[in-house]
Amino acid sequence: MKTHIPELRKARRMSQQDLADAVGVTRQTITSIEVGKYTASLELAYKIAHYFGLTIEDVFDFSHLEGVV
Repeated sequence: MKTHIPELRKARRMSQQDLADAVGVTRQTITSIEVGKYTASLELAYKIAHYFGLTIEDVFDFSHLEGVV
């Protein structure tokens, strides 16, 4: 799943480790999410979005689910 996490981090001059520390995961987890190897749990997605002051939909790209209901 595509995310906007790298852009959000860079805009705040944050490292992957900084974000990982803020949301309580490892840097490897953030790396895996950013490259699409791992899909964040709902709880983690909420924590990341909340950290940036955004909604989950603003951080994660769900366009691949359009038309699936």
